[in-house]
Amino acid sequence: MLDITFIRENPELVRAAIKNKKREGIDLDKILTLADLRKVLAGKLADANRSRNEAADNRDAEAGKKSKEEAKALEEQYQTLEKELLSLLIQIPNIPSVDTPVGQDESGNKVLRQWGELPKFDFEPKAHWDIGKTLGIIDSEKAADISGARFTYLKGDLALMQFALLQFALGVLTSREALAKIAKKANLSVDPKPFVPVIPPAFMRSQVMNRMARLNPIEDRFYFEKDDLVLIGSAEHTLGPLHMDEMLDETRLPIRYVGYSTAFRREAGSYGKDTKGILRQHQFDKLEMESFIKPEDGIAEQDFMVAIQEHLMRGLGLPHQTIIVCTGDMGFPDQRQIDIETWMPGQNVYRETHSADYVGGFQARRLGTKVRRTDGTSEHVHMNDATAIAIGRTLIAIIENYQQADGSVAVPKALQAYLGKEKIEKVKL
Repeated sequence: MLDITFIRENPELVRAAIKNKKREGIDLDKILTLADLRKVLAGKLADANRSRNEAADNRDAEAGKKSKEEAKALEEQYQTLEKELLSLLIQIPNIPSVDTPVGQDESGNKVLRQWGELPKFDFEPKAHWDIGKTLGIIDSEKAADISGARFTYLKGDLALMQFALLQFALGVLTSREALAKIAKKANLSVDPKPFVPVIPPAFMRSQVMNRMARLNPIEDRFYFEKDDLVLIGSAEHTLGPLHMDEMLDETRLPIRYVGYSTAFRREAGSYGKDTKGILRQHQFDKLEMESFIKPEDGIAEQDFMVAIQEHLMRGLGLPHQTIIVCTGDMGFPDQRQIDIETWMPGQNVYRETHSADYVGGFQARRLGTKVRRTDGTSEHVHMNDATAIAIGRTLIAIIENYQQADGSVAVPKALQAYLGKEKIEKVKL
């Protein structure tokens, strides 16, 4: 959520963000008018309470009763106006960073850099769904009978590879030495403080998800109205509120978490899109980074997270490109969004595998998470979240890039020690 003072001082910047993020329909003039009325009401309420205290000091019962009734009426008006104003304020998207390109959709995204040579095969490369079915390591047909569309079974060595990926990534994210090397290579001056591993809840209260600015669109969430609980779409959803309504000492920052969870998404609006394979599922697993930092360190922290993502993908030998996402394609709370798209030779296309979202103080203001400076002042912390490993999509990339002529799949060298083998072969039952 944006600060009302910022909105009042930068109305044209906010209008541009509303337009460029395609959030038309927000009445900014009404919001500013309500904010002014709130300020006037706050003054009248303060005067009424002051008169009430003076009447009490003077033991004037009649004046005290009158001031009490006036204060009560003003308080009710204030609370009603406050709720209306808040309901409008939370609809305003975050302001994109100055380097975010303006664009209508993904066609406006810009490639920042590319890494790796695209693999060349002496045979026609297959898509992961064909390879997975032949090897018996992906079973979407039986999952459809049991759970419905967009669910799957991962079997045999592919299931083991999921845990190999987790061990590989966590080995980097929990090592100060490894993180220091990544920061140095990327020419970043950041504290290489390790990430704290977390297995977070998969459910959260709808009110808290709304404070995270991740509830909408509700159509893409699995919501249990009876319990007022929402299944998370990423570990970030329950990592971000870990310091909700807290004041953090500046000396504790950065605070970094890496959460492993199952994620759930309805994939509303994607009917008929990516129905084959395991790219777009209702249920999938992710390893997600979340950090709380000082405002002046926000952009550098995002660049650090992207450097970690690139390090992991290069360690796996997967060709990829890093892009900065345009205004029309970026998330509602994002100030700056950087994605990584990995080459999928069986589909002859780059597919998104990672996202890194710098949200500034947008979520922290809604969550009430602040930092206390050493000089005694306080302000809202800034927050970043980023994919460490999107399990399903990374498995897709490995299957398609490491497929062999005999139908097997080679295991990336970085995972061989964890998996205990060099090749994935057909499941034997």
